[in-house]
Amino acid sequence: AQGLLLDVTGDANDYVGKGLSGATIQLRPPNDALFTGGDNTIIGNTCLYGATGGRLFAAGQAGVRFAVRNSGAEAVVEGCGANGCEYMTGGRIAVLGPVGDNFGAGMTGGLAWIWDPEKRFHNVANPDAIDWHRLTDLPEKHSHPFELLVRQHAERTGSARAIQLLENWAETLQQTVLVIPKEIRQRVMDEVEAQKTG
Repeated sequence: AQGLLLDVTGDANDYVGKGLSGATIQLRPPNDALFTGGDNTIIGNTCLYGATGGRLFAAGQAGVRFAVRNSGAEAVVEGCGANGCEYMTGGRIAVLGPVGDNFGAGMTGGLAWIWDPEKRFHNVANPDAIDWHRLTDLPEKHSHPFELLVRQHAERTGSARAIQLLENWAETLQQTVLVIPKEIRQRVMDEVEAQKTG
């Protein structure tokens, strides 16, 4: 429901945020955890399935099929398993960590930012459905929504990874790719060219 905040300390299982339509969900490890959130799973499989709105911030990794059929929610996670953003039609997703195979399969709308310091995204992306570009190759306006999501993630979860990325923002931009579905690529690229020539 609109205006609802679900604040979770600890982990959660599969289907977190299924059908999310306006609430905000935020998850973080306990303060006395003996592990790093970004290197461990905090939510299970098929989270954010069929979401139409709202926001999800998880200071850890998600399982497989994250944000499948998302059509309007915004989310930040610190990694996800195979088939992330499958059949996504809208919304904005930031993944601050590794992603599994077949990312973006059937994706026709929305945008995703992937922090990819090891430059391995091309090995796991689905090239039939999506294109991807380094943020530093695009106008600044394409990095502003990503920065806002990372800042909100840091504020809401205290994520050490988000804080580190913000403190080294120039390097973060060089290491991040913007994923654009092929179905809307031309529109986005036309905007890029217009800004270059304008």
